[in-house]
Amino acid sequence: MEAASPVSVSAQQTPQLQDIQTPGSSPKPFKKGFVTSLMEAAALRTPSFKEDTYHTSHLKSSEKKALQELKDRFMSSHGPDSMWGIPLLGNGDERGDVILLKFLRARDFKVQESLTMLLKCLAWRKEFGADVVLEEDLGFKELEGVVAYMHGYDKEGHPICYNAYGVFKDKEMYEKIFGDDEKLKKFLRWRVQVLERGIKLLQFKPGGINSIIQVTDLKDMPKRELRVASNHILSLFQDNYPEMVARKIFINVPWYFSMLYSMFSPFLTQRTKSKFVISKEGNVAETLYKFIRPEDVPVRYGGLSRPIDALSGSLKPASEFTVKGGEKVNIQIEGIEAGATITWDIVVGGWELDYSAEFIPNAEGSYTIAVEKQRRVVANEEAIHNSYATKEAGKMVISVDNTTSRKRKVAAYRYVVRRTSPVM
Repeated sequence: MEAASPVSVSAQQTPQLQDIQTPGSSPKPFKKGFVTSLMEAAALRTPSFKEDTYHTSHLKSSEKKALQELKDRFMSSHGPDSMWGIPLLGNGDERGDVILLKFLRARDFKVQESLTMLLKCLAWRKEFGADVVLEEDLGFKELEGVVAYMHGYDKEGHPICYNAYGVFKDKEMYEKIFGDDEKLKKFLRWRVQVLERGIKLLQFKPGGINSIIQVTDLKDMPKRELRVASNHILSLFQDNYPEMVARKIFINVPWYFSMLYSMFSPFLTQRTKSKFVISKEGNVAETLYKFIRPEDVPVRYGGLSRPIDALSGSLKPASEFTVKGGEKVNIQIEGIEAGATITWDIVVGGWELDYSAEFIPNAEGSYTIAVEKQRRVVANEEAIHNSYATKEAGKMVISVDNTTSRKRKVAAYRYVVRRTSPVM
């Protein structure tokens, strides 16, 4: 049973480091780094993407005409067919319209180009066996949950696919997966399997969830070695899965991203580029929190979600807060009864600050108990998960101390208090 415990967040403010200057000194000019300039450049050339609603009533007259023309040409040249178990020419079935509109949108409503793309996609799916790939055991257990995997949903309900290729910096692992053409083909089949798993979560209905979020971690990615595989994946996905990605978030972007961007760019449409969100190293949690709730972000990226959470049933949503530079934040969980157990999770994006937890009994004369002594938490440390069984009534105070830094940091926490069941 959960106790209804009020939570208060207090802050002890110290002078901001950037405000401290010696007499007669002048502020140093801010010098933009290479990555910062790259972020700004990317923002300028990739305007924000607006997702289609797929309501035919929202289409322009020319777009409605294109949709009907595509249906007519498809029927005359190919005949009835389906994709993901959805009839493309279903009478009164709006799901088919959603799929056809994806192909039209990908080709700027040019009917012949859209039809060509659709027919090639259907031929590829038949040749590749895309409809049965989910039933196969391809033997990539060591890559599951590491290289490409579906995990949670964003704030709008889109399924999220995470991609991280840093493990392939290990030459032995690289050779094992990409050593020859047959291995590469098998990997591409597995990568399609992951995507098809995500597509199974889509609704394919007007106003519904009709696309996924892609989060790509560029940390330690061996760019030269993976060039062939990356080009294959990009080409395959763009040709056969149009408009299936609502947003593409790049995290841990290294200094050489400009070279990667130049390499990828010829394979991407302007519409695809407009979906990009770029985050340099150190800003991962802050970027992901804009789109994904902290409890749904994996702990490796500054969130609170662990694989074991799926086995724990429904978990309490997290609360977000900001730790300013020069600030200490105390999270006070009050009203804890004697014999209760409090369990908490807390994370700060990028950490590099001090953390502690103590229990303060209500009884006068009782001693404060240091549940976790103050310690420095390093940048790559995952979310803290701990619990404490109380012997007397009181409150828990969880502290994060950022007084030695000037950098603002995003943070999140959640807790649950369970009373001990009375003995009958």
